[in-house]
Amino acid sequence: MTHDFDPLQPETFDSANGEYAELRARCPVAHSDAWGGFWALMKHADVAAAATDWQTFITSKQNVVPKVAFTGRRPPLHLDPPEHTPYRRAIAPLLTERKVARLEPIVRRICRDLLTDMVAQGGGDVVADYSAHMPIAVFAHWMNLTPDAVDELTRVGQRYNIAVQSADMDATKESSLLLYDMARGIVADRKANPLPVDEDVTSALLATRVDGEPLPEEMIVGTIRQVLVVGIIAPSVMIGSIAVHLGRDQALQAKLRADPALVPAAVEEFLRLYTPYRGFARTAVTDVTIRGRTIPAGEPIALVYASANRDEEVFEDADQFRIDRPNMKDSLAFGRGTHSCVGAALATLELNVAVEELLAAAPGFTLTGEPKPTRFPEIGALSVPIAFGHAA
Repeated sequence: MTHDFDPLQPETFDSANGEYAELRARCPVAHSDAWGGFWALMKHADVAAAATDWQTFITSKQNVVPKVAFTGRRPPLHLDPPEHTPYRRAIAPLLTERKVARLEPIVRRICRDLLTDMVAQGGGDVVADYSAHMPIAVFAHWMNLTPDAVDELTRVGQRYNIAVQSADMDATKESSLLLYDMARGIVADRKANPLPVDEDVTSALLATRVDGEPLPEEMIVGTIRQVLVVGIIAPSVMIGSIAVHLGRDQALQAKLRADPALVPAAVEEFLRLYTPYRGFARTAVTDVTIRGRTIPAGEPIALVYASANRDEEVFEDADQFRIDRPNMKDSLAFGRGTHSCVGAALATLELNVAVEELLAAAPGFTLTGEPKPTRFPEIGALSVPIAFGHAA
């Protein structure tokens, strides 16, 4: 088996995308020996096809590279249809554009509070001081948690994020188990004190019936455990990556600050350019041959969305920021198929508000050091030091 690339090599913020461009040209179906060995699909067409073909490419065996799930299965991401469908069906109505729109004032308040402290200090780390906090607080509100539970989720969620990104397996397990404890507490509380099913995800899951039977409680706990973190890490990384781009492109920063109506279109293009996932995984149930390479059944396959969204065959000047792309519908930023991101509307709202508020907080900001990159399965910014001041 060839060893086509090494994801364990040290990276800069930009180096992975450079390597993926080279792999798309030289070895679009790549193999790595890292983490026990896995395959990686680099081209847009291959990633989209595998994401859509859930009968051949299952997610229930391994859902990310490297494998980080230590305990139990967490629907809907860890299940295939039709098993996953009741869980997704319970969650989806609570994440429609109309439902999440009511959270906008809350998102804006959270962003402003965090930025007030940063501006007072003249700057800080966009991720550690801003984007790592905001999605956790928003998610906690969406889940109707008490203020104490919000504080606890913020604390444990950050620990989990840092542990995963630092490849600290002991701390990852410890914080993951704490998140399971939180999930069990939430489920127990909703069983005793149910909320309307159209307003609360836990109550909706508890009320779901399949052939007249409730969903297994441990699977509901797993689902809550999953949603506690799935909406935390990606927005945090994504906001950091946007801040890097805007810190480097002062003209674009000034343009968006002067005309906030452009922010939603800019965020769409940022999502394409800095798609925060490269390690969502599938496993083929039979040997599959893609571009002349045969992947044996049972081996993990990373769908490298970040590479697919910079595929030159699909996006003209794929490495360049262009706010007016005519084929933005081809972006795979939120995935494809049965496991496409159920929280896309909430993520988009968070990103739009976070960028608007970051731009409004001061007349300008500049990078004060090199951004630190995340590791697999994410790609993007883990740390972004900035200074506020006048527009450069």
